Amino acid sequence: IDLQTNQIVGVEALLRWNHPELGLIPPANFIPLAEEMGLMVNLGEWVLNHACRQMKSWHDQGLTSLKVSINLSPQEFLKQQLVDKVKQVLLETGLTPQCLELEITESMTMDVIRSTSVLEELSTIGIQIAIDDFGTGYSSLNYLKNFNIHRLKIDRSFIHDMMSGQKGKKIVGTIISIAHALDLKVIAEGVETEQQSDYLKDQECDILQGYLFAKPLTAKHATEYLQKYSPMPVSSYLS
Repeated sequence: IDLQTNQIVGVEALLRWNHPELGLIPPANFIPLAEEMGLMVNLGEWVLNHACRQMKSWHDQGLTSLKVSINLSPQEFLKQQLVDKVKQVLLETGLTPQCLELEITESMTMDVIRSTSVLEELSTIGIQIAIDDFGTGYSSLNYLKNFNIHRLKIDRSFIHDMMSGQKGKKIVGTIISIAHALDLKVIAEGVETEQQSDYLKDQECDILQGYLFAKPLTAKHATEYLQKYSPMPVSSYLS
């Protein structure tokens, strides 16, 4: 949710496993296994393809202001053909590159030469890059300054703790200030209360994401949600 316009500006693609016998299995349970079995690249390509197709479908329905964010695993990010694969999916689905945001973690950028090359290529074709879970990994102002990064996502743990004391608030405020000084947009994830939302607005955070607005939805239910509320101002359905 964009805090300046109070409107829905994007969605994040989340992977869930709805097992016929075990029910809904959270990613924390099956992603490590997929990584161990060497399935993450194939799984990531499947998510990229389906998420881009779904976003193009929403655009065709008139929801043209939306972007989709997709998490990259370390295995995907290190794959030599990553940029070519992304180009291929965009071509096949017809999605505009500027409507795709790829999320990486701080630890994935430790190979500076490789990271710089990949991020430059992705940015050149118009794709947005976000650092996910910022503050929990290898934090360096140097890579924020030199890499082609467009947004920082403040980790939900900071958002959860910030209302319990001044230290938490100062950390969040400092991250926002640093990001803005580097011309980066800031996304706060894990926003669950009006109190958190109000404080982040006071700190001039750019975008909010979390259960305050919607819990994870299937594509079908997300379509109904977007058709109902987008581009209606958030305040009209939070009150």
